[in-house]
Amino acid sequence: MESSQFVLASRPIGMPSSDNFRIEKTMLNELQDNEVLLKSWYISVDPYMRGRMNNVKSYAASFEVDQPIRGGIVAKVTDSKSKLISTGDTVVGMLPWATYSIEKAENLRKVDTQKVPPGYYLGVLGMPGFTAYFGMMEIGKPEKGDTVVVSGAAGAVGIVAGQIAKMQGSKVIGIAGSDEKCRILKEKFGYDETINYKTSKSLRKEIGELCPQGVDVYFDNVGSEITDAVVANLDFHARIALCGQISQYNNTKPYTGPSILPMLLTRSVRLQGFLVSNYAVRFGEALSHLTQWVNDGKLKYTETIIQGFDKLPDAFLGLFSGNNLGKMLVKTE
Repeated sequence: MESSQFVLASRPIGMPSSDNFRIEKTMLNELQDNEVLLKSWYISVDPYMRGRMNNVKSYAASFEVDQPIRGGIVAKVTDSKSKLISTGDTVVGMLPWATYSIEKAENLRKVDTQKVPPGYYLGVLGMPGFTAYFGMMEIGKPEKGDTVVVSGAAGAVGIVAGQIAKMQGSKVIGIAGSDEKCRILKEKFGYDETINYKTSKSLRKEIGELCPQGVDVYFDNVGSEITDAVVANLDFHARIALCGQISQYNNTKPYTGPSILPMLLTRSVRLQGFLVSNYAVRFGEALSHLTQWVNDGKLKYTETIIQGFDKLPDAFLGLFSGNNLGKMLVKTE
C-alpha cells in the first residue's frame, strides 16, 4: 500500500524553513501479527520538535535526515492483526508524519472520541496537558492567595497551566503575544490579568504593577527578556517551573541577558527544569484529573486546526511566530 510521508530533508540552522522538509511516497509492508494499519487523522506539531532537528545529544533522539519525522498522532485503525486493537478503533501514539503507517498494537492507546474532540488527546488530555499538570502541581505548587505568572500563556501548555493554578485559588497573570490572545485568556480561560509582551513598554514595570506583593510561581515556557522581567519581580520563596524556552530554540548564538542567579539566591527561589517524561509512571493520574476537570467544565481548551496533510511544515513553522491559540494540529481529512 502506498503512503505519503514527510522526512527531514536537511538540518536547519537558526529558524527552520519549508526547505528542511520533503514529502515523498513510500510503500508499506504487509501487516504482521500484532500490527495495525493506521490512517493518520490529527497530527501534532510541537516546539520540542525543533530541538530534535539538531544533531546534538539531548533527552530525545535526533530526527535522522531523509527519515520520517515522528510525533503525536491520533489515527483511525483501518486494518488489524491484533487482539488488543480492532479495525474501526481510534488510537493515539508516536507515529511518523505519514498518511498511513503500520505500528505494533502495544505502542498505541485506544481513545474515546465520543465525549471529547479527538485532538484533545494531543493537547489537554495528552502531552501538553500532562506537562501543565505536573509542572504546576509538582513544582509550582500554587496555593490560595498566591500570584502565578505564566509565559506563553495562550499556547497548548500555558492555557492549561493557568487554569490549574486558578483552581488552586491563585491569582493568575498570563503573558502572550497579541491583544486578541490576551482578551481570550481573560474571557474564556479565567486569567485574572494579561500582558501583551509585544506592545508592553516595560514588562518589568507592568508585572510589578500587577503583582504588588511579588510573583510566587512562574511557569516559564519562553525564556529570555520575559523571564528576566518576571525574575525581577519574584517574591521570597518563589517557585519557577522551567518548562520551555521557545524564544531560544532557533538562536544560533546563546542569549546573554542579566545574571538571574543572585536574585534567585537572595530571595530563596526554587528553580526546577523538568521534562514531562520524568513523570511517565504517573500519566494515568494526570489523565484522570484532566479528564474529570474537562468533563466537569472546570478546564476549558481550544485548538488551532490546519486542514491538509501537506500543510504540516507550515503548521510547525507557525509555532515560532505565534500563529496558534492553544494546541496546533493538522487534520489530514
